[in-house]
Amino acid sequence: MVGVDGSIVARCLLEGDAPEVAPQLLGKLLRVAGCTGRIVEVEAYTADDPASHSVGGRTGRNASMFGRAGSLYVYLSYGIHHCANIVTGGEGDGQAVLIRAVVPLAGIEQMRRRRGSVEDRRLADGPGKLCQAFGIDRGDDGADVCRAGGRIQLLDDGVPVVEPVVGRRVGISRATDRPWRWRVREPG
Repeated sequence: MVGVDGSIVARCLLEGDAPEVAPQLLGKLLRVAGCTGRIVEVEAYTADDPASHSVGGRTGRNASMFGRAGSLYVYLSYGIHHCANIVTGGEGDGQAVLIRAVVPLAGIEQMRRRRGSVEDRRLADGPGKLCQAFGIDRGDDGADVCRAGGRIQLLDDGVPVVEPVVGRRVGISRATDRPWRWRVREPG
């Protein structure tokens, strides 16, 4: 299928601060065990950000957020939905980029089985939906998305993103004024 192959993203791309890395993740491919989608929406979180899970320091829950760039930080939101973040910065920094949405490209039948009877365009158009569609859960916390052969990989197929839409983060109650949400402009 066209658009599902690429090379593993170089870890050095992820070693910058989350607000710098986040827009660079747009257009990249997220591959999880046969399912692939193009990242179309992200949000940045840093250690000094009141809305970030790392603002209070390292805990058992957020430990992977303080790990190596390219690690996955997976948490359970409201005790219901898993959310996946790609850790950025240096080890100990406590910052990450939330993957808010992808456009499914491969493994769509498997995503449909996991998500039930929803329209294809709604399979992974939110962070909880994305994790459900791709089968990502707390067991994936700490996975290295830059490792060749890993179950979860971040890939670059060279498709450019032109002028993303920048806005305020959603689904949070603190630091809502920061323009740290980026999404691919919808055609039209």
